[in-house]
Amino acid sequence: MDRIDFRSDTVTWPTASMRQAMANAPVGDDVYGEDPSVNALEALAAQMLGKEAALLVSSGTMGNTVAILAHTRRGDEAILGIDSHVMMSEAGGMAYLGGVMPRPLATDRTGKMGLGEVFKAVNPDDPHYPATRLILVENSYGSKNGYPIEPAYFQQIHNIAQENGLAVHMDGARVFNAAAALGLDVREMTQHLDSISFCLSKGLSAPVGSILCGSTDFIHKARRVRKVLGGAMRQAGVIAAAGIVALEDMVDRLTIDHENAQKLAAGLSKIEGLSVDLDLIKTNIIFCRVNQDLNLSAQGIADELKKRANIWVDVDDVWKLRFVTHCWVGEPEVDLLLKHLRLIIRI
Repeated sequence: MDRIDFRSDTVTWPTASMRQAMANAPVGDDVYGEDPSVNALEALAAQMLGKEAALLVSSGTMGNTVAILAHTRRGDEAILGIDSHVMMSEAGGMAYLGGVMPRPLATDRTGKMGLGEVFKAVNPDDPHYPATRLILVENSYGSKNGYPIEPAYFQQIHNIAQENGLAVHMDGARVFNAAAALGLDVREMTQHLDSISFCLSKGLSAPVGSILCGSTDFIHKARRVRKVLGGAMRQAGVIAAAGIVALEDMVDRLTIDHENAQKLAAGLSKIEGLSVDLDLIKTNIIFCRVNQDLNLSAQGIADELKKRANIWVDVDDVWKLRFVTHCWVGEPEVDLLLKHLRLIIRI
């Protein structure tokens, strides 16, 4: 890369093998269902996640939006975490495009909504209230240090949904990170879900694309919604080829990113003026608080890192930094980041 970039795992460049696969990819018209690379990617993704079918979409936001619109009708309500990605970082698409009303609930330090609160949030069959149709969950939970939530929680969410005739969709942008952190097959994370989307373009390092998985009937509906949103693609095999490499080559190495994140978090916690909740660092995301007694804000620290060493980090708020490890920042880059942070904090 042309910089040392800890801002996000979205900044990853495709690997050499991905670029080669893209150059050599057999292609066809995906709208006609004739792109062999897309078909192969969708079949592989469905098999890996234990679902009947899958659909290639351009982004995680599109995957979640397509899922929401396929599960609901205008005027329906969806229960979700108040600090979830769908609620906070997808431009209000569920309301703007689908007329779906969010019912945000508080989450705990790991990203879980209270089960009792979820149960109580389901509206009765009363014409005064929007019809509750969907529960939206996330794993790993991005705003809570990418914490991996165990399958038992989603089984309990599924039980509430079944009791009330609801569907459950997971924003699983980093579900492979969650599975790796818990030492589980990803299918154990998805078995209690009606649908799940995951990103190829984060820790798996593909240049673009996400996958939406679910039942055959659900994906049939989702394909129509994707078309409405302008997401139907033609010779998309050049994208899908990189996605196949991502699933075949990049999943098993995610634990390396987690190890580097834990090393970085431990180093950050030893720098006076910075604090990290080490108990929450299980995957590749770290939120770091900056003591307000320091002469530098989070933005000031970020600016100094960029100026001194071309190291880029994310500023989450005035007194909070975010660091994300991925395949393009390894142990040497972690050491260099910590070295320069120590020098900057002493200013």
